[in-house]
Amino acid sequence: MKGRDEVAALAASFNRSAQRIEALVRSQKSLLANASHELRSPLARLKMATALLSDPGAAPSDDAQRAALREEGERNGAELDALSEEILLASRLDSAEVPVEREPLDLLALLAEEAARARATLTVDDAMVPPAMTVDGDPRLLRRMVRNLLENARRHGAGTPVEVVARREPTGPAFDVLDRGPGVPAAERERIFEPFHRVSGHGEGAGGVGLGLSLDRQIAQRHGASVTCLPREGGGSRFAVRFGAAR
Repeated sequence: MKGRDEVAALAASFNRSAQRIEALVRSQKSLLANASHELRSPLARLKMATALLSDPGAAPSDDAQRAALREEGERNGAELDALSEEILLASRLDSAEVPVEREPLDLLALLAEEAARARATLTVDDAMVPPAMTVDGDPRLLRRMVRNLLENARRHGAGTPVEVVARREPTGPAFDVLDRGPGVPAAERERIFEPFHRVSGHGEGAGGVGLGLSLDRQIAQRHGASVTCLPREGGGSRFAVRFGAAR
């Protein structure tokens, strides 16, 4: 009987491992397919700009036009760099076997630094004391999450001020990133966290490489937190991060 129990436990463990591997392979295939699609546009633009600059017969004679072509090439090169970096990070976060480095971090200080960098307003709950904003996590990844959310709010906020509100909730530290842009339709509020998904009417011209919010959710989940998109009272979007909410 004991032998059969051990075999059953081993089989169950094997099945769980197989399911995790299968899910990871599916995720990687989907990421690769989407990444291949996203890479085509900047590569095509870069190729065109390079061809025009290198062909004496086709190259513009006007200095301003040549400068514009060079700027276009540099912009597309930077987009490729950003996309490559985010694909690598997404791949690493997708693998639960890769540990997240953890150390005590003053989340309030991090929010203040990134809000100042993004020229956003930071508001703190008067009843909160600094220890309430200490979290255990990877400083580089958490900074990336906060910066992504602030840049997303600036990009889609239609030029309106971006605000950050920090407070303590029953589950742990929490903060919101708010803007007064057009907001996200209810049907899209969950889908925007999918890799490379863009809200209808927001194409490449809106900026970004389509992985920022997906990475934010992965980073949050690896830290026992949640990130959701909600409507803001009075118009706009509210991205809410709650530590401890995903445990």
